[in-house]
Amino acid sequence: MEKAPGGTSVGVDDPYEYVDRCDFVTDEGKCRWAREHGQHDPEFANARSADGFRCPAAVGPDGDPDGAEWDWADCPHFRCRKHDRACVRCGLTERRMAHSDERPLLEEHHLSYRERSSEDGLDHEITVFLCRWCHAKVHGSWARIDDDVAPDPEAVAEREGRRTREQSELGFESAADRYDDS
Repeated sequence: MEKAPGGTSVGVDDPYEYVDRCDFVTDEGKCRWAREHGQHDPEFANARSADGFRCPAAVGPDGDPDGAEWDWADCPHFRCRKHDRACVRCGLTERRMAHSDERPLLEEHHLSYRERSSEDGLDHEITVFLCRWCHAKVHGSWARIDDDVAPDPEAVAEREGRRTREQSELGFESAADRYDDS
């Protein structure tokens, strides 16, 4: 199983199994990284530019997604950060309280700490969201991200407590009732 730099488990054997697409790939299969950040790697940017900025990991030369020439791991500038606001392990959804310093229910969890090579030092960032309770279990034991589990009862209670406070803030109370001076 993949390990974090401190030696704890990240809960997966292959982080690329949790990748739908790279954050830099457009809907047309073009590489935005080469256009927007090409000055950092001119050789890569020039190669992508010569190919119409086509991403070889997303689409083949004919534009067919099934004909991709690379795996995601082959791209030196790959990044995939999930934006779904739910725990990938138990499905708990986030409930953020506006103007509150409460700790979020969900935390980013990094699946990949692997360096591409020792010479370029590039890391592939692959992150998902885990609730605090699943995050602790994955790092603190042999729990896996693909385990079929229900949300921890404490997590559900915390989420519902936030939901209740949110609902009470939305309730209407007339000024006459709030400031009754009789």
